[in-house]
Amino acid sequence: MEVFAGYGILAILIIGGVAGWLAGLVVRGYGLGVLGNIVVGILGAVIGAWLLAQLGIFVGPGVLGQIIGATIGAIVLLLIIGLFRRA
Repeated sequence: MEVFAGYGILAILIIGGVAGWLAGLVVRGYGLGVLGNIVVGILGAVIGAWLLAQLGIFVGPGVLGQIIGATIGAIVLLLIIGLFRRA
């Protein structure tokens, strides 16, 4: 599983930041700031790549596909975090 194969560190940070920000918009109540969004987005990319591969779903090539997959994974991550915060 090569989540960010061929991307430089700056591109990874930008994709992670955008994905984390989008996930924060979808899952209300999770304002994590710039650094938090980047971390959630990068972790979300790993989760999203694994989850979508398990489901046999391909979201598309290039940066847009990376952002979509990372956002899906980041949403899942934020929902899981929300379950533990409530407990």
